[in-house]
Amino acid sequence: MTNRSDITTDMTTLTRRQAILTAAGAVTAATAEAASGMTIESHVHLFDPTRVPYAPDAPYKPTAYSLEDHLKLVESAGLAHSIIVHPEPYQDDHRYLEYCLAHEPRPGYFKATCLFDPFRADTPQRLRELSDRWPRRIIAMRIHEMSMTPETTGPIRNRDMKDPRMTACWQAIASLGMAVEMHFIPGQAPAIHALAARFPDTTVILDHMGRPGQGTEAEYDEVLKLAALPHVILKYSNWPEYKGDLGKLTKRIYDTFGPERMIWGMVGTSQADYVKQSARFEELLAFASENERAGIRGGNAQRLFFT
Repeated sequence: MTNRSDITTDMTTLTRRQAILTAAGAVTAATAEAASGMTIESHVHLFDPTRVPYAPDAPYKPTAYSLEDHLKLVESAGLAHSIIVHPEPYQDDHRYLEYCLAHEPRPGYFKATCLFDPFRADTPQRLRELSDRWPRRIIAMRIHEMSMTPETTGPIRNRDMKDPRMTACWQAIASLGMAVEMHFIPGQAPAIHALAARFPDTTVILDHMGRPGQGTEAEYDEVLKLAALPHVILKYSNWPEYKGDLGKLTKRIYDTFGPERMIWGMVGTSQADYVKQSARFEELLAFASENERAGIRGGNAQRLFFT
């Protein structure tokens, strides 16, 4: 016969167990809610020519958007992280990038990409030195291929993708565990495919949706064929430059790469701009689930670059 004390003990144990499960469920729900609201800016250029002058051969010289400007957005929008994409106006001078890393809003907030000439013999050494100064912060080296005509001099862009020196550069990047970040026109997609296939363990980031408005439909088909390589991811960014139907393009990219290989970038430069871009993001990806949108908004970048 069960006595009252046994029943009381069992009920107490059950109540405690229910409380633990309820608390655990609340933590899981809170974590999921936090993840769904997390935004990571995967593509921000920071410039301050008053602090660090632009390179003499800078291909363009933009109005400043400084670290201090960006930190205002970080605070007002509650960004979880930002990836500084080292901009062309500084060429291979990374002093301002290093200033930003040294003055981040909290430890571990920033990651960054870098720019070196793939054809220079000292690029592997300089890449390693920068990485050693900032361990686990330099996630990729960016390569610009914005013309089908190779260039060997002038600004760091349009180096021949088929040159053995380019392959050696990819090898140096891979040896450091970094990604290759490609900024390119669609006509360069087959050359990128050939190199990416040779380095299956190296993440390859395709900037600005592969710039669909700067090539033919056949050339952009080659961009989408890069999705056959599982280590290639696409940056969902630079919407204004595409003059076609962005909604249809978004669905095409989503269907080809899958939401787990898309990361959102260029989320805005002010709070008002961020609110506008966020609303557009939700509109364009309304067909996707909330978990998928959360991944594109920040979860995928968190998994790839911040863990």
